[in-house]
Amino acid sequence: MSSKKTSEPVQTDRELIDATVDAVTANIPVGLEPGQMLSAASRFARTAAKQPKVLGRRAATLAAEQIKIAAGRSSIEPGPKDRRFTDEAWSTNPVYKRLAQSYLSLDDQVHTLVADLELDPKSRLRAEFLANLATDAIAPTNTLLGNPAALKEARDTQGRSLVDGARHAMYDVRHNGGMPSMVDSRPFTPGDTVAATPGTVVFRNEVLELIQYTPTTAEVGQRPMLVVPPQINKYYILDLAPGRSLFEHLVSEGHQVFAISWRNPGPEHRDWNLDTYCAAILEATDVALEVTDASDLNMLGVCAGGITQAALLGHLAAVEDKRIRSASFLVTIIDWDVPSTMGTMISGPVVETATRRSQRQGVLKGPDLNKIFAWLRPNDLVWNYVVNNYLMGKNPPAFDVLSWNGDSTNLPAGLHADFMDIAFANAMTTADAVEVLDTPIDLGAIDCPSFVVGAVTDHITPWEACYETVNLLGGDSEFVLSSQGHIQALVNPAGNPKGKYYLNSERAGSAEEWREDAVEHAGSWWDHWTTWLAEHRGRTVDAPAAPGNETHAAIMPAPGAYVLN
Repeated sequence: MSSKKTSEPVQTDRELIDATVDAVTANIPVGLEPGQMLSAASRFARTAAKQPKVLGRRAATLAAEQIKIAAGRSSIEPGPKDRRFTDEAWSTNPVYKRLAQSYLSLDDQVHTLVADLELDPKSRLRAEFLANLATDAIAPTNTLLGNPAALKEARDTQGRSLVDGARHAMYDVRHNGGMPSMVDSRPFTPGDTVAATPGTVVFRNEVLELIQYTPTTAEVGQRPMLVVPPQINKYYILDLAPGRSLFEHLVSEGHQVFAISWRNPGPEHRDWNLDTYCAAILEATDVALEVTDASDLNMLGVCAGGITQAALLGHLAAVEDKRIRSASFLVTIIDWDVPSTMGTMISGPVVETATRRSQRQGVLKGPDLNKIFAWLRPNDLVWNYVVNNYLMGKNPPAFDVLSWNGDSTNLPAGLHADFMDIAFANAMTTADAVEVLDTPIDLGAIDCPSFVVGAVTDHITPWEACYETVNLLGGDSEFVLSSQGHIQALVNPAGNPKGKYYLNSERAGSAEEWREDAVEHAGSWWDHWTTWLAEHRGRTVDAPAAPGNETHAAIMPAPGAYVLN
């Protein structure tokens, strides 16, 4: 369908925050197979059985509260951020009030039981994950009779909402793998309403396209900036929309910006691995340097692109190649020792199963990744849309972030296996444990200045894990903590009056020590980063009149061809 071009944001910042819920993308794609989930549940049950006092205490507390609920004496109320129980019936109708209290009491005791049991950190996080799956699934609001708002909608529309809901459900069974659609993506077209910053593709190889963005200042820094996006998503989260585009911001600050757009691999590209991607980035750096006539460049690696960037920097350090002036890392985990939801799913059986599946298919399919990460936050990313789309009969929202997230890409089996091995063994934290382009790498040998960004509420790449990058890299390193979550750290417009970030100029031995003396600043980390980056952009030259050069002529306008596949 056609869409209208607009320069205005489709939604408010608050709606964007609610929509993304910090969880629409992730770094290393892993998941628990049903058998592994049952095994984790079985271990939890055995642990609970061995601690009968804890189990009995929770059961007694639950029973006592249920009696109070039945008698109308319970004071349990939904949390202020729990949007499931906002309909007035939950507070005024005695039946619905008791139903909500009964469910909330059960939910609280299940999670308290997990907290009380003596579990190792990884088992505890897995148990919390399974507890969330179970308790979110049985919420009364997920059913028609248990959702007074849905019943009112059916009455007010004379049943039309139920008909529309059934139509939405049938569509999702046929076209979305049975998962509820999260977004109406029709208004968002790369090159039109998203990925709209002017630029030109000046280089293409089998793996990537290189986009050179059009300067908006009369003078620019000679040293270019090369952006390495994650391989598991399309690049344009960094060029989402006018006013919320990191690329637009960089060119407005006088930087010559080049960005990689990865090809969406198919089964025939199953052998593409970390070496393949590092070699492709090296070609891109050659082109950026030739086009700008510079001797070195700055780099920004994002999420999984940051892991790839670190691997390449390790190779360049090993061969004493000085082409990188500075390196920035955005919401990237290199040290996997810090507990995280994703880390709990990395075990020998999981790695073996996931690798075998992607090898069989040739790729880890993008839609499969979307399902995995949706179930990491089921209440926000699954049941919320079951209620909206099926019970209320409404269309999913038209949000550009969620549309980008649904525009999924595949991960080739070779790269998937390399990522799995790196995460499982935490290999990049040990010198010479990983080889890149036939050279053992040591991140400590990387001596260029680095800028590392984490996000306070990021549950995918916890900021504590992101911080450890400063202790792995050689050279001067600065860490910045953004106040938002994983996606909000990417889409974080400069001059945002609601934004804030934390700075501490001293390198600390741990993230907790760093945070103790960190100072809060208003605004976006974008502003602080571009100030830091200004010192590394080189001498000032006239902005180029045209993209590319004689060797690397313009191929086509941005956003290029690869992003459309």
